[in-house]
Amino acid sequence: MTRTFANTTPIFRMFDVEKAREFYCGFLGFAVDFEHRFDDASPLYMGLELGDVELHLSEHHGDATPGSSVRIKVDDLGAYHAAISAKGYRFARPGLIDQSWGLREMMIDDPFGNRVIFWEPLHG
Repeated sequence: MTRTFANTTPIFRMFDVEKAREFYCGFLGFAVDFEHRFDDASPLYMGLELGDVELHLSEHHGDATPGSSVRIKVDDLGAYHAAISAKGYRFARPGLIDQSWGLREMMIDDPFGNRVIFWEPLHG
C-alpha cells in the first residue's frame, strides 16, 4: 500500500503576541500567514511561514507545551546566521555549532521557552 503524507506543522505555545511577532517575524524573518480568534476576548492562534516552513503559535491552553523544540533544515545556514545577527536582536545572539555527528546547528530559544534549531549538513 502506498501512503502519502503532507508537511508537518509544529505548534508552539506563546504568552505574548507582540513578543512573538518581534521574535519570529522581526528577528527570524517569518511572515504571518493567518491569525484567528473566536472573538476579541479569545486567545490568538497564528500561522507563520519562512520559505517552505510552516509554524503555528497558540495562546490556547492545551494546544502545546512550553519547552518544545523544532528542527528546521536550512540550505545556507551561514548566510541566514549572518542575516539575523545583523539585526542586533537584544534577547538572542545565537552562534553556529559544528556537531560531531556531521551537522552545523544554530539553536535559539524563543521568549516562551521553546527551542528552534536551524541546521544543515557539514559536508555535501
